[in-house]
Order: sequence, then C-alpha cells, then structure tokens
Amino acid sequence: MRSCPVPVWSCLRAEMFPRLLSDVVCPLRRHLSSSCRRGSSTALVSNVSPLPSQAHVVICGGGIVGSSVAYHLSKLGWNDVVLLEQGRLAAGTTRLCGGIVSTVKHISIETKMADYSNKLYQHLAQETGVQTGYIQTGSISLAHTQDRLISLRRLVSRLQVMGIPCDIISPKQVAQLHPLVNIHDLVGAMHVPGDAVISPPDVVQALVTAAVHNGVQIYEGTSVSHVMVDKGHVTGIETDRGHIECEYFVNCAGQWAYELGLMSEEPVTVPLHPCEHFYLVTRPLKQGLRPDTPVIVDLDGRIYVRNWQGGVLSGGFEKNPKPIFTEGRNQLEFQSMLEDWDHYEPLLSALLRRMPTLESTEILQLVNCPESFTADMRCIMGESAAVRNYFVLAGMNSSGSSFAGGAGKYLAEWMVHGYPSVNVWPLDIKRFGVLQSSRTFLRHRVMEVMPLMYELKVPRWDFQTGRQLRTSPLYDRLDAQGARWMEKHGFERVKHFVPPGKDLLELDQSKTFYKPDWFDIVGAEVKCCKEAVCVIDMSSFTKFELSSSGGQALEILQHLCSNDLDVPVGHIVHTGMLNERGGYQNDCSVVRLNKRSFFIISPTDQQVHCWSWLKLHMPKDSQLQLEDVTWKYTALNLIGPRAMDVLSELSYVPMTPDHFPSLFCKEMSVGYANGIRVMSMTHTGEPGFMLYIPIEYALHVYNEIMNVGQKYGIRNAGYYALRSLRIEKFFAFWGQDLDTFSTPLECGREFRVKFDKVLNHGTDFIGREALLQQRQEGVCRRFTMFILDDHDTDLDLWPWWGEPIYRNSHYVGMTTSSAYSYTLARHVCLGFVHQYDEDTGAKLVVTPDFINRGDYEIEIAGQRFRAKAKLYPFSSLFTQRRRKDEMELSSFQGK
Repeated sequence: MRSCPVPVWSCLRAEMFPRLLSDVVCPLRRHLSSSCRRGSSTALVSNVSPLPSQAHVVICGGGIVGSSVAYHLSKLGWNDVVLLEQGRLAAGTTRLCGGIVSTVKHISIETKMADYSNKLYQHLAQETGVQTGYIQTGSISLAHTQDRLISLRRLVSRLQVMGIPCDIISPKQVAQLHPLVNIHDLVGAMHVPGDAVISPPDVVQALVTAAVHNGVQIYEGTSVSHVMVDKGHVTGIETDRGHIECEYFVNCAGQWAYELGLMSEEPVTVPLHPCEHFYLVTRPLKQGLRPDTPVIVDLDGRIYVRNWQGGVLSGGFEKNPKPIFTEGRNQLEFQSMLEDWDHYEPLLSALLRRMPTLESTEILQLVNCPESFTADMRCIMGESAAVRNYFVLAGMNSSGSSFAGGAGKYLAEWMVHGYPSVNVWPLDIKRFGVLQSSRTFLRHRVMEVMPLMYELKVPRWDFQTGRQLRTSPLYDRLDAQGARWMEKHGFERVKHFVPPGKDLLELDQSKTFYKPDWFDIVGAEVKCCKEAVCVIDMSSFTKFELSSSGGQALEILQHLCSNDLDVPVGHIVHTGMLNERGGYQNDCSVVRLNKRSFFIISPTDQQVHCWSWLKLHMPKDSQLQLEDVTWKYTALNLIGPRAMDVLSELSYVPMTPDHFPSLFCKEMSVGYANGIRVMSMTHTGEPGFMLYIPIEYALHVYNEIMNVGQKYGIRNAGYYALRSLRIEKFFAFWGQDLDTFSTPLECGREFRVKFDKVLNHGTDFIGREALLQQRQEGVCRRFTMFILDDHDTDLDLWPWWGEPIYRNSHYVGMTTSSAYSYTLARHVCLGFVHQYDEDTGAKLVVTPDFINRGDYEIEIAGQRFRAKAKLYPFSSLFTQRRRKDEMELSSFQGK
C-alpha cells in the first residue's frame, strides 16, 4: 500500500479529501440552508437569531447523540427543546467517525440500543426526505483462535434469541462473502447480515429535520459556560450568547462532557477521557468493492475494514493508545490533529496481513479522529446524583453510530416518563462515584480500555489500571497470605487465596471458558465454610446510617421499604426499596440500632444509586440525618458451624441460636475492641456472623479471630466461594439477578413484602399498588434455579451468565448468575423464565406449574445441556439428599 507523492498530498488535503470522504466530512450546510422538508418555513439552524429566554429542555451537543435525544424528545411530545452546538452540527467526532452500525455487543442493553439504531436509520430517509447513507452490508467478525471462536459462539447464542440473525461460518464462507480477506489463519467467523453502515452527518441532518418540524429549536456557534442550580435542581444555563432558563439540561458534549460537567454550581462527574483514534482511507480499487460488501472486524488483528466508495476505510484499537486533552482543550484544536504513521504502523501491518491485495492500493489520508472512552467501556447515561434534572448521555467508546439512536430513545423515555422502558443500570451514570473522576485515573484507565475493545475477554477478567484506589485496612495482611484481587466500584475485593506452593503467576494468567485453575482452591474454601469456619473481608459493602430526633427515620423507611421496619431494637430486616412499578430500586438489609436510628447495608455498587434514592425522598426541611459510613467500618463475614465457637471465646458471650437468634444484631466486645456490631447473618444461607468493626480496630479483631480460630480450622476465603454458596442457596443479588424491573413477586420474595403495614402505620410504601395489581393478575416471569444434568465439569464449556434458557425447545429467558455447587457437584444457574404467546408474542402469566412441568436446557456457546428447574432454595434439596443417603445407608446396614 502506498501513499501519494508529497505535492499530490497537498491537493488531496485541499480538494480531493473532502470530495472522496463526502459521506463523513460532507459540508452539512448544504442541508441546513434549506427549510424543513415537511412544509415548515423555519430554518433548521440559527446562529444569528437571539436565544429564547426560557425552554423546558436544553441539550448541549449537536452531534449524532444530542440530535437523537432532541429527535426522541420531540417524538414523545416534548417540543419546547433547545439544542445548542458550540461549532457546527455534526462537526465534532460525528463528522469523522467511521459510520459502522453493529449489534455485536457483549452487554444486552448495548445490543438492544444498536438494534434499535439500525432500524431507526433504515427508515429515517423515508420519514424526513434526507438520505442517510444507510446500506445494510452485514458484518463478519473473524476468529484466529479457538478461544475467540468460543467467544463468538457465546455471542451468537445470545444475539439469536434477541431476534438478531447471525451465525458461525467457516473460513471458506468468509472468502465467498468478502473477496479481499486472507483466510489462511482463520478458524471461523461470525456473520451478522443485518449490520450496516451510515453517513453520520447525514443521519444528524435527518434527525434535526424531524426534530425541528416538531418544534425543537437549534442554535449553532453557541457555547454553554455555566449550568445554574438552585436547591439541587437545574434552573438554567449561561452561554456566550445569553441566558436561558430551563427545567432540564442534557449533557451530550461528547469528549467535552467531563469539562461541561464541572461547569455547574454543583459539579457533575462524567468519567470519560478522549483518545486519538486513527483510520485510513484508500482510493477506489481497480475492481471496486460493492457498496454492500460486509464490514470486516478482525478482532485478533485489532482492526475493522469497511467499503468506502469502492476503496476501503480501515481503523482499529492499538495496544498503545494516545490519550489527549487531559488538561482540557478547545474543540477547534482537533481540527489540526496530525497524522502519526509510526503509531498506526501495527494496524496497517495487520490490515495488509488480512488483505494482502491492498498493498499496491493508493492511500488518500490517515484520519486522526478523537473518541471518548469511559472507565468501564460502557457509555454513560442517566440523571446525575448531584443535580436533579441534569441528564448525561456521553462516552460512546467509539460506538456512537451504533448506540446513538437507541441511547437517545431510552434517555428521552427516562426524562419524560421518569424511567426508560428497559433496564439500563449497566449504563447508569450513578454506577460511578467521584472516586472515578480523577483525571490521572481516567487517563490511565482509557489507555487500558481502548485496547480492550477488541481484546478477548474471558469470564471474570479484571481491569489492571486504577487499582488499590479503595482498600480495606486488612489489604496488606490479606495480600501477604496469597489473596488474589478483583475490583468493584473502585474497591479491592478478594477473589480467593492461593495456598503456599502454588504458582501465582501461572494462576493469574489462567484465562479460559472452561474449568478454571482456581476450581480446587475455591472448593477448599467452600468446604471450610460448610465444615469449619472461614473469614471473608466484605468491607466494600455500602453502609449508611439514618437517624432522626423523632420518628421521621422510621416513617421514611416504612415509605421506602416493602418490608416492615417497625421491629424491636437489634432486629435485622431484609427488604427491597421499590419503585412505582414494584421493581427493586435497591435491595438491602436494615438494622434497627435504636428507636430513632437505622443501619442500612447495600451492595457495593449501590453507593451512589442508593444514596440518591434516599435523598430524593427525604423531606428537605426534616430532622433526618443520612450519613455514608462505608469508610468507617471494616466488615468481616465469619462463615461456618464453628463461627459461634470463635466468637464465644473472643467475647465471653454465648453465641448459640438460643442466646443469639437469627437476624439479630448486638454491639459487643471482640478481643480488646469495643463497639463491634455483630449480626447473625452471612449473605450465604450458611451459619455465621457479620462483624462491622470500626476501622481502627480492624487489624486487631482480624488477628484475634485468626489466632483463636486456628483450633477450629479457620482459613481465609474470597468472593468466589461466597458466590458459589449464595447461588446454591438461591440467593439473588441486586445488579446481577435483580434490577429496577424485577419485583419481589417474580423472585419468590413475597414474604418480604408487608402489604398490611399501610394499615398499621398509616404509611403506604412505594410500589404497593403495582404489587397488588401484579398479585391479582399473576407474574409474567419467575426467578428460577437450574441444575445442569448432563454437563461434564472437566470437559464442557462452563456457564458463566447470559446463557439462553429453553423450555420444551422454546426460548424462555436468560441466566443471570451461575456458579459451580461443590455441595451438589453440579453447575447451578439462576435466571428468569418468561412465557410468550406463540402467535402474538405477548407475555403470559408464568405459574409454578408452568415451571415444574417443563423440560429445560441451558445453551452454552451453541451447545444445549439438560437442566432441572427449581423454585425453592437448595436447603430443601440438601434435606432430601441427606434423607435419601440415610435411607440407603439404613437399607445397606439392614442387609
């Protein structure tokens, strides 16, 4: 592949490049000078007329994302909307992006967004009269290795049941579909015929054409300098052209969203960071490619290739990305971003290996296009926890064309209805806290994120940058004992402990979809939890204290929680905080410390989400005091039948069930330390205690427990053992199994809902009416446990999560959690089972009888395994198994 001589390059830059790349860098003004095609006499865009003094919604950012939000708000009837763009519409990243629309995503919500975007772009031209450059080309994802092929097979299983046609194809079929691909080192590929390409600026033009027709006002050349906030709510914005009062503000500023978030009276954290992203464009080939030639994604080569007017456009995600604008820069600067052929060389070499015939093709230009990436490779969506009615949609991780349509739809629903139509928690901005807002953290993290875009991601992989940000006081002590770490919400948590003599490096580098190398290690930890005693550091749990001078604390919790919190002091209540639809906004354990004070324990990643939910419903002028005490307490989970012996010896207090009943909390002394909150629960269903220890006593208490516990066979354990224990006991976790659309009635938790407490206390809890209606009509899905029957743990691929569930050969749901049960010596999967009308597709009521009468299979990477469905915890199974063993032993002894 060769470039033009230097004199010709000058011509290309001045004239030929804009013409040959018209789909990307076409001058959008040729569209914007005309009026709406639907008969409106109002110009689409204004940069001379004065701004309105007020609007219901102001959107900042005129790229494909902001335009999509404006379009969908107008479709939902919100027409008093102003969209502001500091430069020209679609003149930022949208102008330069590659325009690939792909549904091949590893998270279901991202696939749903991309699928909706694809369908939207397909009919936009018909709706608006503006051609969008939409061509359904299909895509082919290549596999060099068997592990990559397994990953693609897992994707195919999930995409197919989501209604997206796709299949695994052979290398020969790849060659038939794309004439340039070298297939000699391929083991297979995934073909998605419905994927497409677009011209992003033209899509923006179509979206704004429809939006303006519906009443949206658009202003170019207008920069937002400040977002005004009063009493925690958006009240207006300041721009370089004047002030606008507004009730809602939407930050769609792309790579500038971080800086814009800080331009508020109460700063809003938007954890993203831009990187340089390179792609090259060639002249048309001698035998030009057809417009519908499939997009090639060579994941192991780190490149993508699409047809571009008979030539190719090829970019990728290199191993050594270049973060930019860490100090914050002006948008105009990326107009002069330079080529870097030395940096692009590995991707160019990968392109020539995959398509050798391109070697003599002439290159038009290497494009340097800034893209923003987030701290966890997922886009950022939703309402800020810091400011009410301040919404964010940004951080597309180089998938703006794929996500913009669907993301704009869901954000618009969120704003208009108060919630989107699907679960978007994996993308919710409240999954982040201020701890992820450090520029240094973001710069280092995106240098890892960008290469990971095409990296093979096996189950249970972890980020390596930005680590040791939040640690327990026991971190060094546990690390010295062989702890292997993972990260959750910035907090280091132990996966498992490597015994002395094991090869740590070999274990850390073990990556597989099959039986992992830590299998026996975790098995030993589980065995100790069941037969002796283990200690697990669970300090990452979110912990709040809610108190009041009177009865307000109880009153607000009775309103927020479905269970009854009016219990005696010291009692622990497992409860959900529900939304108006009856779905779990939060799943927590609440301890009544005294008449006016409560201790709330929630999942680790609920810290911001739960805090904002509580603050939202607290009266502004009340005597309530809410404090985040997560950092104040180290939490140790002491699990196993000998846990009571260890604590009794350390506290000189009897810990038997007669003296310390289940779900009870006492403040005790442990060793020399006072004020330890000891709770008779373990989050696993096993006997034991949770100890919430003031951090200054943590090391002392841990050492005392380990010293005394030696005689009882104590050992350390990690979250992998905890996961196995809780899944075999049918315990659902928020964020994995439960979300804002899951109700207690759907997951067998009706016993944690006290419908009659409204009569006792005069306080109606949120979601009560929805649950009453659901109880009357019946649930349309049920949380179910599956025990794999014919699965070989040693030889077969493992289920991890997200596997399709089949009942009588019909798809009925997805697994949400999975783990190996060392007790049953089988894999256990959890998931929701649906029932659909075969003719209309409507959801039908799912009864226990429907669950029990079906024949089930779990599909793992295209292979189905028989499974038994259960609606009750494993404790019942254990009892039945023990009785069977006892009967068999008695029968044997009788013989």
